[in-house]
This record gives sequence, structure tokens and C-alpha cells, in this order.
Amino acid sequence: RFSTKKPFFKPTAKPVVSRYPTPTIVKFAREVIRELAGHTPLEKRAMELLKNGKDKRCLKLCKRRLGTHKRAKAKREQCAMFLRAAARKAK
Repeated sequence: RFSTKKPFFKPTAKPVVSRYPTPTIVKFAREVIRELAGHTPLEKRAMELLKNGKDKRCLKLCKRRLGTHKRAKAKREQCAMFLRAAARKAK
């Protein structure tokens, strides 16, 4: 008849994304995989939008596919970095 109050749900703390730097062996492995596998379809489309000067459209695309604004900004910057590297290599 008399129910006891249940304790409130306390969410656990979210893990910090970049708490520690990425180990060099992991960076090297990711670099090799990227070189062998190439870019994802999302990255290809984002780079095409960036080439045409549609930064905002690129951000919207990334946000829709990745879910959060923060991840979308990071992906857009990563794609811009790929384009800069390709332009440097072409020279």
C-alpha cells in the first residue's frame, strides 16, 4: 500500500573523448588503412561539396549522416585537410 521512494537515476559521467593522445602505432595503422581502403562515400561527397565552395551544405550533409554538430565539424575539417594535402601533393 505504501511504496517506498526509489532513488533518482543518476547518469554516469561521459568519458572524455580526447583525454589521452592517440598512440603513434595506432596513428600509423589508421594511416595505412586509409591509404589502402580510400575514402568513404560520405567523405567523397563532402570533398566534392568543399571543392565547389559549399561549406555549409557539406556541414549539413555530415551532420545528417553522423548525428551531432561536433562530429560533423570534425569530419568537414578532416575532408578539407585531405583536399589541402592532395593540392600540396599535386604541386
